[in-house]
Amino acid sequence: MAETTVKAKAGKTGFAASAALPKFDIPKFDIPSVEIPAAYREIAEKSVAQAKDAYEKLKAASEEASEVLEETYTTASKGAADYGLLVIEALRSNANANFDYARDLFSVKSFSEVVELSTAHARKQFEAVTAQTKDLTALAQKVTTDSVEPIKTGFNKTFRAA
Repeated sequence: MAETTVKAKAGKTGFAASAALPKFDIPKFDIPSVEIPAAYREIAEKSVAQAKDAYEKLKAASEEASEVLEETYTTASKGAADYGLLVIEALRSNANANFDYARDLFSVKSFSEVVELSTAHARKQFEAVTAQTKDLTALAQKVTTDSVEPIKTGFNKTFRAA
């Protein structure tokens, strides 16, 4: 074997390093040629074809599922925005009713008028809140149904195909 000397530049410490590195020759081996029987080759080709087919089906199913989820998120987001607008409208309506009640309180002349006005306001607000709650509940149910239905039908269709 031949030896090679490597010298390094002196670093900050001022010492120079030298080392003798051995040189190795890598032996070369002949790789024997092996003939694969035709039956094994045929099985391997069928397996590869089946794997490709399964991959394509899975890819198509994943794309369909992604589209269904995207549609669902869009529907849910629109529904949430509609719900938020309905809540804001209910709050506006209730605030206006309370301001009207406060304005009317300043014009009363007796305690019986206060009681009468308060009772009428409470009854009117109870009816308004009841109606608003029904509207909000109906909208929430509609949004939930509209959001879940595409998922249910899309995944059923996708997994039946797969």
